[in-house]
Order: sequence, then structure tokens, then C-alpha cells
Amino acid sequence: MYFLDRRILLITGKGGVGKTTVALAIARAAARRGRRVLLAEVGDTDGNPSPIGRLIGRAQLSHEPQPLEERLSVCHLWARSGHELFLRSVLPGAPLIKAAVRSRAVERFLTAAPSFHEMGVFYHLLTLLRAKRSDGARRHELIVLDMPATGHTLALTGLPDILLRLIPGGPIVEALREGQAILNDPKQGAAWVVALPEQLPVTEAIELVAGLGETSMPTGGVLLNRMPTDPFTADERAALDAWFEGRALFGEHGLRRIEAARTAHARLEDAVDAPVLTLPDTPDPAAASSALVDALDRHMRGSEEAS
Repeated sequence: MYFLDRRILLITGKGGVGKTTVALAIARAAARRGRRVLLAEVGDTDGNPSPIGRLIGRAQLSHEPQPLEERLSVCHLWARSGHELFLRSVLPGAPLIKAAVRSRAVERFLTAAPSFHEMGVFYHLLTLLRAKRSDGARRHELIVLDMPATGHTLALTGLPDILLRLIPGGPIVEALREGQAILNDPKQGAAWVVALPEQLPVTEAIELVAGLGETSMPTGGVLLNRMPTDPFTADERAALDAWFEGRALFGEHGLRRIEAARTAHARLEDAVDAPVLTLPDTPDPAAASSALVDALDRHMRGSEEAS
């Protein structure tokens, strides 16, 4: 199955491809299929705009999961919260730890020191993966993580290998190995790369898939967003090509865009050893989110039936 049998999905890709919109659609479609879903985003500090918040009408997200819809919660992964949670797990004196982590000097150090920011985000994520309900079941059956820029994605997925080579043992190593066991297990974790059906975004998606492989992060596949509908048969396309030859006519740009998207799709399928799923190009922005949820719900339903 593409989505529903995983514990965590990392949704990544270059800016401008609709990554956050797709992450929200995946979360909503999974909740529609009956999963308890947490949609999370990665951020740096309080006060920065929330990409998910802009889509759901909230200025900011809390670092604690908050309900959004039935079976769907949202939150913000914050490095400071991860640092505090880790220190609480190994040291006594929770109030002193909270005060220390929130001091300007310590915060500057934890933000500037190599890999410390990623470690805080990593531990916050691990805490959410560990969370249980009162009946012992997982609080979040699926976590959909809207990743920031590509470099941050690879920094997070490559973090365990980097630090495990540097740190001989201790509680940090135990946490890294626990999180790595989930992220790098293709039965539990997968990264989905969002791209557009255009030459440059496809090139960047191919490079990102390769980078994920180098950090041992399983790639679930590529989501080709805003794929234009091709209403023509092969014979109709041949007739149109003949008609447009030597002429500049209204509608030619749209036809060429369909052709370019089809070429980009084929190139992506040839270059990536993972599923390539297409999501519709919806001209009405108000209907775009609903169309994506419906498309992803069909993909999920199809994968359930195939299994």
C-alpha cells in the first residue's frame, strides 16, 4: 500500500510545487480512510508564518497536537521542544530545564551548533511517534510531516548516521537508533517527493530521490502535482499537430503544456525506481484541496484493494 500501512510519511520537494497543500490532502485522505492522523510541520522559532496554518486559517500551530477535524490533528515540530523533552528524559528538575532551554544564550547555542537543531526536531518527532492513548494504542497511527526545504529534509534523514559515527553511546545514541529504526524501515517510514510536470522540477525531484537513498530513507514515490488533463486520443493529437504546424493559433500553448507534462511524466518514471502518482491540475483554487483529497483517496482505496 502507498500510504496507509506506514507510521510516518515525509512530504518533501522544492518550494512552489504545492508540497504543503499535498501534505494536508494526504492527511485528510488518510483520516477519511479511518486512520488517526497527525499532520506536522517543521519550523525554527515562534512567530514565523505557519505554512499549514495559512491553509487551515490558523496563524500559528502549537507544538502540542491540536484537533483539526475528526481523526486529524496538527502541530508544529520545534527544536526547542525536542531539546527540552530530551533533557527531561535524562535529568531531574523539569522547571530548571525549561528555564535553561528557553534562555537566549542556550537557545543561540542549540540553534547554531552543528546538528543540534535537527536533533531537537528529531527528538520531538520521536516523542510523537512514541505517544500512546490510555488504552495503550498509538495516539497517532500515521504522522504526515510537511518538510521544509530539500536541504533540511536530507539533514534530518541523514542525522542518525552522522551522529552515530561521532557519539560512542548514551541516551542520545539510543534515541537516534530508535528513530532511525522507524524512519529507515520501508514498512514504517517513507518519503514522498512532490514535483510539478515540468523540466526543472522533475530534475530536482530525481536528484532529491537520489539524496534520500544516500541517507537510507525509503522513497515511497513521487507525487506529480498539477498534472493537466489530456482529453485527446493519439489520433486526435496527430491531427492537431498537423493543424498547428506553421500556424500560431489560440489554444496552442495549452496543448504544448499537456505535451510537456506528458514528457516530464515519462522522464520521471524512467529515472525513478518508485511509483509516480499524478494529482490533478484544478483551475479553481477553492476546489483544489478537495480535488487533491479525492485523488489521494482513490489512490489509497486502490492500494487497499490491490493488497
